[in-house]
Amino acid sequence: MHPEVVKDQPGECPICGMTLVPVKTEANVQRSTSKAERRMSKFTADKNVAVEHEHGAHSSAHEMAMHSSVNMADPMSREGSGTSWLPDSTPMYGRMLMFGDDMLMLHGAVFPRYVNASTERGDDRIDAPNWFMAMYSHPLGTDTQLGARAMMSLDPLTEGGRGYPLLFQSGETWHDQPLHDRQHPHDLFSEVSLSLSQRFTSDVSAFVYVGYPGEPALGPPTFMHRLSAMDSPDAPISHHWQDSTHVTFGVATLGAVWRNVKIEGSVFTGREPGENRYDFDRPRFDSYSGRISWNPTANLALQVSHGYVKSPEATEPDAKLHRTSASAIFNQPLGPDSNWSTSLVWGQNDLTGEGTTQSVLAETNYQRKRDTVYARIERVEKSGHELVLDESDHGKIFPIWAYTVGYVRDLSHGSGIDVGLGGQVTINSMPDELDRYYGDELPVTFEVFMRIRPSLHAH
Repeated sequence: MHPEVVKDQPGECPICGMTLVPVKTEANVQRSTSKAERRMSKFTADKNVAVEHEHGAHSSAHEMAMHSSVNMADPMSREGSGTSWLPDSTPMYGRMLMFGDDMLMLHGAVFPRYVNASTERGDDRIDAPNWFMAMYSHPLGTDTQLGARAMMSLDPLTEGGRGYPLLFQSGETWHDQPLHDRQHPHDLFSEVSLSLSQRFTSDVSAFVYVGYPGEPALGPPTFMHRLSAMDSPDAPISHHWQDSTHVTFGVATLGAVWRNVKIEGSVFTGREPGENRYDFDRPRFDSYSGRISWNPTANLALQVSHGYVKSPEATEPDAKLHRTSASAIFNQPLGPDSNWSTSLVWGQNDLTGEGTTQSVLAETNYQRKRDTVYARIERVEKSGHELVLDESDHGKIFPIWAYTVGYVRDLSHGSGIDVGLGGQVTINSMPDELDRYYGDELPVTFEVFMRIRPSLHAH
């Protein structure tokens, strides 16, 4: 109750501050009633405007909400390759199209370039590593979503069967022989997947992901999906210790998410893709993996994973591989068109006949408007067998270092397609025993390239 007002002039309530009208005379009552009605009418109108504004903002936020195509409870910016996580603050380079409540996101990159690797095992050539991806989501209700993704590469055309020059890289085959000092080409179809997600509460959700091909829950987001590596045309030489299972012909993953923690497990085909890059290899579902991911803040994504990979290479069908991986990805937005992203990745392989070998990688990417500077340092232990050396050196383990620095200047920027002109240099360090294979000179690789990709997507 407001205190009784007995004065002729309006007063102010000492409790709530509301203007109080006097009630001493009939005239004052009439005047105050008229004034009160006007105030109430204004209050009601202001309230309606506020409600409409709040409802409009909520509707706008709902309409603009971008969910991960894998799990509708996750923001799209968190979505990496397969079912992996990036930091929530990661900027997205892509084009978004809306079809009612359905959403389509398009990504990709092409790197026309000249590369020169100056060693006896090196090569120089003109080529164009590339990849293209589409992510689609369709709500089946307020808490259920169907997702689909497709990823393609024209590497079979631009790189040929041997792939592109990359000193000390290894993995997969060409003409039934192990590749060495080459990054293998990716298949025409690197991912064709479906997912179904369900949100149970604001904190709890789950999803099922199947791909043919697809990516199991093993390792960090693959290099081409990490912003810290996205401006470099080259794969890491530690790729087959960390994220090489990103093209797997047959995978099924079940995951559960509580707030910012995810636990998932996969069954998948362990065999690397075959030399025919246009077909779909036979699914085997003979391997398994598990991964725990945690995004403690919007700028940090952590994961640890382990997997059993049966018969990864066609040339050694009886080989068995146990892979363990851990990674930390940090992203720091520095402004509306500036960003800094850094990844630390550790991977370990325990392979039949070779034992345990380690790899570690650190890479960083600083982008400010049209200019980008990036760097990568990695160390990986490779056997003489892995490097395709003489049989006398097969049982030896050789630590290999790679130091890369690069720069890109965007010629067109923010207009839908970013076209950048860049250069990169990589210096390798190796044990002296490898001089007879790679020469006495310091292994150095130079590249000049164009980087073509969609512009930054405005949230």
